Amino acid sequence: MLARVLSSALLGIDAYRVEVEVDLSMGLPYFTTVGLAEGALRESKERVRAAIRNTGYALPSRRITVNLAPACIKKEGSAFDLPIAVGILMASGQVRNDHPDKIMILGELSLDGRVKPIRGGLSIALAARKEGISTLIIPRGSAAEAAVVEDLTVLGVESLAEVTAYLNGEIELGKTEVDVGSLFRRLSVYPFDFKDVKGQESLKRAVEVAAAGGHNIIMIGPPGTGKTMLAQRISTILPDMTFDEALETTKIHSVAGRLPPGLPLVAQRPFRAPHHSISDAGLLGGGSIPRPGEVSLAHNGVLFLDELPEFRRNVIEVLRIPLEEGVVRITRVAASLSFPARSILVASMNPCPCGFATDPARECTCTPPEIQRYVAKVSGPLLDRIDIHIDVPPVRYQDLAGGNGGEPSSAARERVNAARAVQTERLQAFPIHCNAQMAPPILEKFCRPDAAGERLLKRAIESLGLSARAYSRILKVARTIADLDRSEGLKAEHIAEAIQYRTLDRVRE
Repeated sequence: MLARVLSSALLGIDAYRVEVEVDLSMGLPYFTTVGLAEGALRESKERVRAAIRNTGYALPSRRITVNLAPACIKKEGSAFDLPIAVGILMASGQVRNDHPDKIMILGELSLDGRVKPIRGGLSIALAARKEGISTLIIPRGSAAEAAVVEDLTVLGVESLAEVTAYLNGEIELGKTEVDVGSLFRRLSVYPFDFKDVKGQESLKRAVEVAAAGGHNIIMIGPPGTGKTMLAQRISTILPDMTFDEALETTKIHSVAGRLPPGLPLVAQRPFRAPHHSISDAGLLGGGSIPRPGEVSLAHNGVLFLDELPEFRRNVIEVLRIPLEEGVVRITRVAASLSFPARSILVASMNPCPCGFATDPARECTCTPPEIQRYVAKVSGPLLDRIDIHIDVPPVRYQDLAGGNGGEPSSAARERVNAARAVQTERLQAFPIHCNAQMAPPILEKFCRPDAAGERLLKRAIESLGLSARAYSRILKVARTIADLDRSEGLKAEHIAEAIQYRTLDRVRE
């Protein structure tokens, strides 16, 4: 006998429909899975056998063939356990499914028949709705995440017995419902605030400019000056996260298995801070069937690389294309995938190996060649892709003892939102959303400085020996400064402030 159960598989951060076909034929008992099954999926037959027996059903003593269509795409993971078990029971006449084309089933089985959570619940729910599926049966631990998708009945289950009883019409399963609006508002509250950072007004200004224009930023200063503390709070002043951005971010975290338990939606701007020992695969993503890395997990948020020169050269060099294009492309024999990676890169570094070259209270023990070698660990092409370089001085005692850290994140975010609204209106005819994404033709149209600004920029380029890419970065940052000032044109003061944010260009001169 033949049975068919609808299921789904992940490819990148999206999901696609899979038909689980089960055939029972005469012959010696044998269980085989075809359709380019890999890894945990090849082992599913043992879990399925045990789960069927321990649930109280009889495993057919026949030749069992399971096909996963389309067979041209490799499939991995344990989410096919439940549909395979249901298919076997349907083919043997122990379970019926009156609506096989309207019900999609996924779940990992324990040996006792319990159903465990799976990765990518949101992506699978979106794929089910796109395919016209009306009901999604999914592990209860993943049901809230899937229930974020509207116009889809999500049924959370805890065991194989519960699924079979529902399909046989013996019980009714309660629909999993999520108040998306309330959930989004509740989860969008950040635990940190900009006002926690005392002093460092020039650094706060540079960070606000970076947030307003989506610019990458590197902070250079001695240890203990608040670089990490401020980096952790940059996400709190980024523009308010939209629901579409939250869905896209949640998909990435869910597929990567990084969605926190009990949090079905990522409603805050992500903040990712990988250790400097990370590999290039960990940063960009990888695997035989690639999964997202830290760059993609930071999508729509902040990627923080603390002590940038400590990262291996080959690791940070792979960031160059994602920083430029906002996407990670990974090619393997099994698949060629693209992951979104549009985030703000925030990096920090000491001014020298000992860290005290710019500290007025502590003596630096490094020689000029040592400082030069240390700074040179970060390549020129990578620095050219970082719009803002800012010196971070030690915090003054009066700022520490004052007890007031300044304005809260909400005030800075209000200005950032206003600047982004100006950019959205200006760039609505182009497939970009902020100043940092402007290409040369768009720069030429919207970033023309006045006569005084033009003269100032020319002198800076000639004296500092800046590259063509650095020239465009200055114009982009100046445009953002003008947007924060609500100025239509680029003035000399906007150009002057943008030039001040090229500290490392002056060091390398």
